[in-house]
Formats: sequence, C-alpha cells, structure tokens
Amino acid sequence: MIAGLSSGDRAAGARRVPARGWRLRLRQAAVIWCAGSLVTLAGAQTGGSFGGGASERPIGPPQRSMAEWLVRLQQASRVPSYVGTFVVSSASGAMSSARIWHVCEGDVQIERVEALTGAPRSTFRRNDSVMTFLPDARVVKLDQSESGGIFPNLLNINQAFPTSDFYASRELGQGRVAGFDADIVMLSPRDEWRYGYRIWSEKRTGLVVKTQTVDAGGRVLEQAAFSELQLGVPVQADKLRQMMGSTEGYRVVKAERTRTTPEAEGWQLKNPVPGFRSENFYRRSAAKESPLVQWIFSDGLVTVSLFMEPFDRQRHQGEGVASMGATHTLTRRLVDRAGDWWVTAVGEVPLPTLQAFVQGLQRRP
Repeated sequence: MIAGLSSGDRAAGARRVPARGWRLRLRQAAVIWCAGSLVTLAGAQTGGSFGGGASERPIGPPQRSMAEWLVRLQQASRVPSYVGTFVVSSASGAMSSARIWHVCEGDVQIERVEALTGAPRSTFRRNDSVMTFLPDARVVKLDQSESGGIFPNLLNINQAFPTSDFYASRELGQGRVAGFDADIVMLSPRDEWRYGYRIWSEKRTGLVVKTQTVDAGGRVLEQAAFSELQLGVPVQADKLRQMMGSTEGYRVVKAERTRTTPEAEGWQLKNPVPGFRSENFYRRSAAKESPLVQWIFSDGLVTVSLFMEPFDRQRHQGEGVASMGATHTLTRRLVDRAGDWWVTAVGEVPLPTLQAFVQGLQRRP
C-alpha cells in the first residue's frame, strides 16, 4: 500500500521491459514508491534485521483486540496536521526518502509529498484525488487513489472485510520513533497467502510512525519510518490547494479509467484466493482495439491488482518475476480459445499468492 507510482504505473512499465531489465527498472522506481498513490506497508527493525535495535518494554493487559487496532489505525489518519520526513528501504538495499505535509479539515484531507531522492517529483492528494507533478517532463498526472492515503495512512483498512479471520494481533511493547512514544503491534497472518506487519502507533494520536513487512521466516522485507516528525504544526490547506492548481506550463495528463465489471469484460477467477475479495474492475485504456483492464482484490489490509491486455509480441518480450521489498510483479502469457492475452499481477503478497491469482484467471466461456 507505498504512493506516486500506482500499481498500474508499475505494471505498465513492467510490461514494456524484458526480463533482464527488471532490476534496473525497479531500482529506478524506489523513490517513486516513497511518494506515490499506493503506499506499501513497510517496516522498521527486528533483531538481526536492518534498521537498528528495538527498545521495547512489555505492556500488560488489557490488550486491544484486532478490531480495536484496525479502528485505531484507521482513525489516526484524521490527525489534524503534521510535517515530517520519512525513509523507505528494502532488504535488497533500495532506499528513498520524502517530505510530507498533511492537514485535515473536517472530512477533507490534503497532503503534499516531495521526493528528496531520485528524480524531482511532487505528489498532492485531496481525499481521493491525486496530482503528481513531474517537473523534468513538465507533466502533471491526474488520478484517483484507491487506498485513500499516502504515508503514514498505509493500511487500506476496510472494516467490511473479515480481517480478523486472516490476521491475528499481538501487542509487543512500546518504543520511540522520531522522539515520540509508540505502541507496537504485530499483525500476523493466519495462513501462507499474506505477509505479517509490525506497526508502531504514536501513543497519543495513534498515527502510524513506523512499519515493517515481515515474511513467514520473520525477515523484514521492507521498512518505512519517520526520521523527523512534528505533530500539530500549522499546515495551510489554502496554500496546498494553490500549489495543486499551479499547472501553468505543464501538460496535464488525466488517467483514462472507466469502472466496469469482470463479466462485462469477459474475465473470471475460477479459483478465488482465500481471504481476497474483488474490489473494483476498470478499463484503463481508451483504445477499444487494445483494451487494458485492471482487476483489484483486497483482504482488507493489502491489495492485489491484475492487469490484462491483448498479447503484443513486440511489447511483451518474455514472462518474468520481479520484486522490490515486499512487492512482487508477475507477468504471464495466457492463451485460450478466445485469444492471446498478457497478464501482469502486482501486489505486496508472497509470490505464490500472485501465482494463484494468475493460475485461476480465465476468460469467461
């Protein structure tokens, strides 16, 4: 769930790169993850993993239930204002940082995220509307956010999902992040289809100040944390709105995305992956002769996107698997009686989970 480069952008780029070019492409995308529209859950540290030693002390009962933790983390996105610098890094060594300004006025949340590493990039969000300024290219990209937040509202929490059926919560203690006391909770998967998440929640506001994504062996795959944070500082919403409207001299590109259904587009998932529900289905290409569709699934915390389009021998040069931190990308060619298709699966889930999605995908008879 990291933001600026949407899962659609990552997948679209992946489709155009041969398998041998994955590593370079993904390293170039590292900073974009820091400041994009699908912020992945990231992490901090465990013993023996990167990120420094923990200063945790036991806390006694009563512990919050899983449902109570989800409500606390979700409501923390309503913190009136904060300014901070955060760093995202992965076990592969990729690292990026960004500066964030956040203000909440009633039901309106406005954020600005400025990339501090890599190519210049500024991402603004007003509720679900996202604008990404690329000054080098003089381009502004307009899109809608699926997750409803950037960092640190990392959790794509949907209380309509039976999340407790697939994750268990356990309080680990307390620590300090960027000078703030925080409660630490572990959200552990109940099966092999998803990762675990260790989350530092600022004690007074509940704001997520540090997170880590952990595999089944306890290894930290990806981490993110505030290195500096100011809560309650004055952030001028009007000034952010003015910056969002300053598009003179830029070419404005609006994402072509129309809501549709799997049935209307001729797709079905024969074998559903446990815990994941169909969330949305979009047609992302205006060209009817070469439609690109996106099918989004969620388990209430994380999302998986499947992108399907007609196979093009010139553009789709080799199936492959790529990973950056906790996010995997899987490309496969799908051939059936109805045609020849190119499928790209993207998600912050174990690789076998993506493989299960792709293997279960088929055209409707």
